[in-house]
Amino acid sequence: MEITSSFSFPSQEDFNSLNFFQELDFLSPSSDHHQSMSKKIKINDFDHNPVEEILNKFLGVENETHPESKSVENHTLFDFKNQKKVDFEMKDHGVLSGTKRVRENDNEKEEDVVEVISGSGSGSGFSQQPLQQRRLWVKNRSNAWWEQCNRPDFPEEEFKKAFHMGKATFDFICSELESVVTKKDTMLRMAIPVRQRVAVCIWRLATGEPLREVSRRFGLGISTCHKLVLEVCTAIRGVLMAKLIQWPDDIKMEEIKQEFEILSGIQNVGGSMYTTHVPIIAPKESVASYFNKRHTERNQKTSYSVTVQGVVDPKGIFTDVCIGWPGSMTDDQVLEKSILYERANRGNLNGTYIVGSSGFPLTDWILVPFTHQNVTWTQHAFNEKVNDVQKVAKEAFMRLKARWSCLKKRTEVKLQDLPVVLGACCTLHNICEMRGEELRQELRFDLVDDEMVPEIVVRSMNAMKVRDQIAHKLLHHNHSGTSIL
Repeated sequence: MEITSSFSFPSQEDFNSLNFFQELDFLSPSSDHHQSMSKKIKINDFDHNPVEEILNKFLGVENETHPESKSVENHTLFDFKNQKKVDFEMKDHGVLSGTKRVRENDNEKEEDVVEVISGSGSGSGFSQQPLQQRRLWVKNRSNAWWEQCNRPDFPEEEFKKAFHMGKATFDFICSELESVVTKKDTMLRMAIPVRQRVAVCIWRLATGEPLREVSRRFGLGISTCHKLVLEVCTAIRGVLMAKLIQWPDDIKMEEIKQEFEILSGIQNVGGSMYTTHVPIIAPKESVASYFNKRHTERNQKTSYSVTVQGVVDPKGIFTDVCIGWPGSMTDDQVLEKSILYERANRGNLNGTYIVGSSGFPLTDWILVPFTHQNVTWTQHAFNEKVNDVQKVAKEAFMRLKARWSCLKKRTEVKLQDLPVVLGACCTLHNICEMRGEELRQELRFDLVDDEMVPEIVVRSMNAMKVRDQIAHKLLHHNHSGTSIL
C-alpha cells in the first residue's frame, strides 16, 4: 500500500511547473459537476502570505470559509487532471469513502475510493486551513494460489511439493511463531495472517524464487514479501534455534556415540563435521574476503560465498553450527572461529571425537583421514570408516540445500542479514528431520565442496598415536570392511 499526498503547500518550484495547477483537487459541498467548477475555495493559512494572493488571483478564487462548528457530510471531489468526479461522505475521523464515477467512451462506471483528509477542524466539522489530501492507493493483487494452498482439502502431496514439508509440520511452525509474528489490524488495512506470513518465508526459502514471483503468488508487494521473509527468519532464529540446535547432554551424547560405533566401529565419536559454501552476490565491501577461489577455478566463473560449518548426529540433525564467515577462508580457519573450537580447547568434550574431512586438521578431538600417499592397508581401512561417518554430515548438508533451494542460488539478501536466513534454514532443517519429513527424490543432488588440506595437518603428536591405535584396532577386530582386504 502506497500513501502519497496529492497536495501540500506550494513551493516556488511548484509555481514554475504548469502541471501544478492541473493536479490541484478542490472540495465543494455541491454534488453537481457544474457547480463544483464554478465555485472555488480559497486556500487559507494562519498568516498572510503574498504567495497565496498570487495563486488565488491566478485561479480567480473567491473568499469562502466554513464555520468550524459546521458538520460536513457530503462532498464532491473533482479531479481536473483526470476529469473525474467523486462523491464522498465525510466520516468523523477524517476519512472520506465513496464511489468514483469515471466516464470512459461515453460509459460511466464506479470505483471504490478511500481518501484521508487532513484539516485543522475540530470534532466532526471540517476546516479549510490548509487543506491536505492523502490518497491511499492499493494495487489489486490476486492471492488465489495461496488461498488454494491454505484450504483444508488441498492435497498433502501438492502442499509438500510447494513447501517441502507436510501440513502438520507447517502448522507446528505457525503455532510456535504465532505469538511473535502476529500483527494487529489498523484502521486502514487488515493485518496479514500468521499462516500467510510464515508461508511467504518458507516458500521463498524452499524454492529460491525471486521476490517478484513470491509477490505474484501471495498477492503482496515485493517490499512486503522481503520484509516478511526477514521477520519470520528472525523469529525462527530467536524462538526456535536455541531449542532445536543444541549440543547434546551426557545422556544424549552416549546414545550418539553408540550409534556412530555401530556405523563405523570407531568408539567415542560424538558427531560428524562438514563445511559448505553458500553463493552470494559480490559484496560492496571486502570483496576479496568473500572471493571463493576454488569454486571459481572449478566452475570457470567468478564466485563469492559465505561458509556454513555444522556438526550433526547419526540422524543428520545439527547439534552445532558456525555461520557466515567469508568464503575465502579454509575449513580449518572457519573451525578456529567457531564456538565448538573454544569449547573443545576448554576441555569440555570429555574425550569425545568429532570426525571431519581432510580439510580439517588432526587434533586431540578431531579425527581425520590419512592424507599422505602410499597409505597402508590399515590406514586405508581407517579412511573408509572415517568416510562412512563423514557421509552422514555430507548427506545432511545435501538435504539442507536441497530442501531450502535458496542456499544453492546467489541470494538477494543483504550480507548483514544473511546469517539470520542461514540460521533459520538450519533450524527448519532440524524440524523436518525430527518430524520425519522425507526429501523428495527429484530434489536430491550431488553436493560438491572443494576441500583444501590445511598447511599444518597434524596439530598434536599424541593425536597421531591415538589415530594409529584406532586404525590398528579396527583392522584386527574385523571392523575394517575394506574392499582391498
